[in-house]
Amino acid sequence: MSTQGQLIRRLVQLYLGLALYGASSALLVESGLGLEPWNVLHQGLAELTGLTIGVVSIVVGAAVLLLWIPLRQRPGLGTVSNVFVVGIAMDGALAVVPEADTLPVRVPLMLAGILLNGVATGLYIAARFGPGPRDGLMTGLHRRTGRSIRLMRTAVEVAVVVTGFALGGTIGVGTLLYAVSIGPLAQLFLRVFAVPSASDGSTVVAGGQPRRAILRR
Repeated sequence: MSTQGQLIRRLVQLYLGLALYGASSALLVESGLGLEPWNVLHQGLAELTGLTIGVVSIVVGAAVLLLWIPLRQRPGLGTVSNVFVVGIAMDGALAVVPEADTLPVRVPLMLAGILLNGVATGLYIAARFGPGPRDGLMTGLHRRTGRSIRLMRTAVEVAVVVTGFALGGTIGVGTLLYAVSIGPLAQLFLRVFAVPSASDGSTVVAGGQPRRAILRR
């Protein structure tokens, strides 16, 4: 694959992945069966402020990105794009996805949201344009404190879930299922969407990012 062709593919993967991530989050919101950790916080803040969950996601993402400064993290195109595209896509999907009133509809929405989230994660991370702002926060804390990425991720996500739940965010079976399945799903789709190197045709997955972290928004 030529250098130009590789760049085009990476850009397509980046923005398609971010848009699908927002859509997957919207499906989880509509299912009402539990959200991924950061969206529990976003939904709680949306309930508190009256803003849409997508707008709250953008505001929180921008605020988290500011925390990169003392952590000496360098954002990439994917980092900045993540802040805006996911929130816009989430609100757009919520505007067109019909409300789910019955469990036989809500469960498939939840499962589709989790699966689509795994696909989206593989797409945008494999594009190698930098981690999302929330992921960079965790890896930055890891580098600055010397603590494991797993510990930093757990501490941050427990904090945002507890805060979000206290503000009215939704925790449920979807939250638990997401937690146990997103890692394997993301690893699978990272391999599926790995971009071939322009020089030798080999594939590179999320170069420069700790794969064990499974960088999610």
